[in-house]
Amino acid sequence: MDAIDNALLVRLLDLVGIGVFALSGALMAVRLRQTLVTACFFALVTGVGGGSVRDLLIGAPVFWVQDGAIAAVCIAIALTVWLTPERWWRRGQLLEWADAVGLAAYSVFGTAKAISWGVPPVPALMMGVITGCVGGTIRDVLAGVPSIIMRPEIYVTAGALASGLFLALLWLGAGTAVAAVTGATAGFILRGAAIRWSLGLPTYGRAGGDGTS
Repeated sequence: MDAIDNALLVRLLDLVGIGVFALSGALMAVRLRQTLVTACFFALVTGVGGGSVRDLLIGAPVFWVQDGAIAAVCIAIALTVWLTPERWWRRGQLLEWADAVGLAAYSVFGTAKAISWGVPPVPALMMGVITGCVGGTIRDVLAGVPSIIMRPEIYVTAGALASGLFLALLWLGAGTAVAAVTGATAGFILRGAAIRWSLGLPTYGRAGGDGTS
């Protein structure tokens, strides 16, 4: 029974990550006044981008090619955004918060899947970060906006926290459910704090004759 519950939780994290990343992709497209087709494309590539790269790296079948419902869900989310009133989607930092949920959930799921495919812990942590970050990066590149990973604002670090805490708790003997929920929650809180207070890591600089530092 516990194994079934754990598998269900991991699957739920997968679907949450895909869904909110697809939402963030669709939101980006409509904010840029793109067509419905473009919104669907943005939703799909944002929703499955990180997981696709992960699966290719660990030698697993690319997940959404094996499950046609995933592409359908991404397209349905894009249609929902497109057909509903614009005022629903223009509130505050909705795109950023949706992305934060996807980052946290998908980072944990990516690490869990890598572990299940026999990937050692450190590369598995990297697979979690890739799963959580690549979809949003693809979205930003396609939209022609500065990618979040190229700014000092905390982003990749939040994905690493979610993945690393998940692995650490597993190593300490916590159940999969506890480790997954705790890791995802911690990653979301860190990313949320970065959104709320514009928290960032120090950037590289050097003192020179031109006065820069």
